[in-house]
Amino acid sequence: MLEITDLSKTFFAGTANERRALDAVSLSLAAGEFATVIGSNGAGKSTLLNLVAGRLRPDSGRVVIDGADVTRLADYQRASYIGRVFQNPMAGSAPEMTIEENLAIADGRGRRRGLRIGVTRAKRERFRAELASLELGLEDRLRTKVGMLSGGQRQALSLLMATFSEPKILLLDEHTAALDPQRAELVLRLTAEAVERHHLTTLMVTHNMEQALRLGTRLIMMHEGRIVVDVAGERKRTATVADLLAAFERVKGAGLDDRALLG
Repeated sequence: MLEITDLSKTFFAGTANERRALDAVSLSLAAGEFATVIGSNGAGKSTLLNLVAGRLRPDSGRVVIDGADVTRLADYQRASYIGRVFQNPMAGSAPEMTIEENLAIADGRGRRRGLRIGVTRAKRERFRAELASLELGLEDRLRTKVGMLSGGQRQALSLLMATFSEPKILLLDEHTAALDPQRAELVLRLTAEAVERHHLTTLMVTHNMEQALRLGTRLIMMHEGRIVVDVAGERKRTATVADLLAAFERVKGAGLDDRALLG
């Protein structure tokens, strides 16, 4: 479903601030595979997601989604392929629009636009049913402006919007990092349920090693723009935080910052 081949990206090339963010990274994800990505700050995790999403252009390499080469397509041209939830709960929805209006936009992702009613009675009933699965009471607040919701509620709504049209690829960029522990746990549970229900191919970046171990079918560690460890199956199911720390120690010069260690 996702094929990344020799993807490289350098920022500020030719200057004193030159930084190689990705160094010929290759990665394949089968349909329905859920990979968590972990690594220290500057490892290239978010750059990888931005290149897949189309917010950045690679210096070299290819990105293929479900057989289509999207390497040179802008982010809006990839909208029908990709759903994304950002770290900032405010980034995934329009605050001045109502919950049902936000969901109507998400429902139309990747489709041809035209002049028609945005929220029909049938859509409203579907929205209520989907919102009820969040267990936050939002199904009774369809006409509430999203800006009135809490951060956890907005992030749960953003997750629902990102999965609404069952995208080919779901990208999660530290999407619980800005939430308190209780809301973070709720959003993680909703994430696992949505991925399983829609059989979504997923890349989730996290600094939290426990999250990386608990969620998904595959775990990828990055360091200095490269994938240094890639585990799946029984190896991932039986791995521990101590195993992750030992794996990083075995990578020359690798280390974890305090945020990752204490996460």
